[in-house]
Amino acid sequence: MSSRIRLVTIADAPRLAELQVQNRAFLAPWDPVRGDVYFTVAGQRMDVAAALERYQRGEAVPLVILDDDRAVVGRLTLSGIVRGPFQSCSLGYWVAEPSTGRGLATEAVQAAVTVVFGTLGLHRVEAGTLRHNARSQRVLVKAGFEQFGLAPRYLKIAGTWQDHVLFQRLSE
Repeated sequence: MSSRIRLVTIADAPRLAELQVQNRAFLAPWDPVRGDVYFTVAGQRMDVAAALERYQRGEAVPLVILDDDRAVVGRLTLSGIVRGPFQSCSLGYWVAEPSTGRGLATEAVQAAVTVVFGTLGLHRVEAGTLRHNARSQRVLVKAGFEQFGLAPRYLKIAGTWQDHVLFQRLSE
């Protein structure tokens, strides 16, 4: 795995809780509404433990995003891994506000694509962004993704069913 991402561990929970609290307002427009427990160390431990269970079942790959000093500055998850004729997964990520605009998300997404096509041997990875999330769309385009559609009222984000622009990258 690249030096920009690594598998999340339970030991990351305190740092992830700290980042969630510090970035709550920044991430709120892009996230589902979350209960207060999510923003605690215990809540992050539960979230990470559940993600690692999905990893053990081969359903997801939960990662952390690291800065140049190897400090955790965000999360990236490969989820919804489907085998058989589909061979696909979804990618989602966030980076703490002070770490945005430095190329960390782009590098993390590129590293995750290597995991998708190399380690996992999948054919396709998909990512969706809110229509107005131009920064995230730029990250995906820089990482070789192509826009392929629009999903009306796709996910309930910030308490409202919102349209998402869909991107994908294929292994060939």
